[in-house]
Amino acid sequence: MSGYFGPGLFDFLRDLAANNDRAWFQANKARYTTEVETPMRAFVADAGMRLAELSPSYAEGSVFRIYRDTRFSRDKSPFKTNTAAHFRHETRRADHSLPGFYVHLAPGHCIGGGGLYRPDPDALARVRDRIVARPAEWEAVLASGVEVVGDSLKRPPAGYDPDHRFIADLKRKDHVAMESFAEDEVCRDDFLERYVGVCTRVAPLVAFLTKALDLTW
Repeated sequence: MSGYFGPGLFDFLRDLAANNDRAWFQANKARYTTEVETPMRAFVADAGMRLAELSPSYAEGSVFRIYRDTRFSRDKSPFKTNTAAHFRHETRRADHSLPGFYVHLAPGHCIGGGGLYRPDPDALARVRDRIVARPAEWEAVLASGVEVVGDSLKRPPAGYDPDHRFIADLKRKDHVAMESFAEDEVCRDDFLERYVGVCTRVAPLVAFLTKALDLTW
C-alpha cells in the first residue's frame, strides 16, 4: 500500500455494502481494521497537524464510527458503507453547529472540504447577520474562488432584504465547500497534500463562519 490508503479500502467498503450484516462484519473485522480504521486514524492524526498551520482551532480530528444509528431509521443496515472524519472547532460544544473541515471516503464518492452543515437556527442567523453586516468580508470569501453550496430556502428568510446582492447565500440553510477525489487519488502517496490543499482553498469560508459564531480562528 502506498500513502495511507490502498485499493483494499474500497474493496472492503464495496463488500460491506453487499454484505451489510453483523455476522459478515465480524468475520471480516480484521480487514476493516487493516484497510480502513488504522489508516484512517493515521491520516486524521497527520492531517490535524497540517490543519493546525491554517488554524490551531482545527488541529484535532475525529473519525466517525462505522456503526449506524438505526433507532429512527427505516434502514436497519447496521454499518455505514463509508469512512469519514471531521475536524470541528476546538470548543467541542455539545451540538452540531460548529464549522470545520471534513473528509469522506466511499466507493465512487470521495470528497473533502469544510463549512457549516445543518446549523441550529441561532448559528445560521449569526452567519446571515455577518454576511449582511460585513459584505466586504463575504465578497472576499467568494472572490477567493470558494464555491459555496448548501440546501436553500425557496423564499428569502424573514427579516432579510429579498433584493440583497447576496440573497442566494442568505437563503442557504448550510454553507459548505467540497471538492471530489477519484479513488486512485486517495490511494496515492500525495493524498494528504491534496486534501490539505483543498482545506487551504476553503479556509476563507471556514474562517468567516468561525468568526460569525464568535469563535477563535
